[in-house]
Amino acid sequence: MIENLKNFDEEVPKWDIALAALAREEFDKGGRNLSLEDFKRQAAEHAIRFDDIMVTLFELCIQGEWQYQDADSNDRAITREEVDNLYIGGRLADKDVAGYTGSWYPLK
Repeated sequence: MIENLKNFDEEVPKWDIALAALAREEFDKGGRNLSLEDFKRQAAEHAIRFDDIMVTLFELCIQGEWQYQDADSNDRAITREEVDNLYIGGRLADKDVAGYTGSWYPLK
């Protein structure tokens, strides 16, 4: 069994695939870009940590799976350095992501 794992060459996603699927389902169901409020609602509805959802969304953006648009509807890249700087105090809090007043949408 362990020998089979050594030969496993499929890339493991760098994000939580269940949370990514939840976000994608919400996007598909609503037919519109998602906001912080959407992610906060999902966190409350599904008893998921809000910061876990946001970490997943940020990683999806970094990896080119999703796109962030600022409040003026301009696509804006999210970088690893930017996300790392959000973690100064540990877990992400509402105040850490308060500046992300735009929306997210899937690219793939």
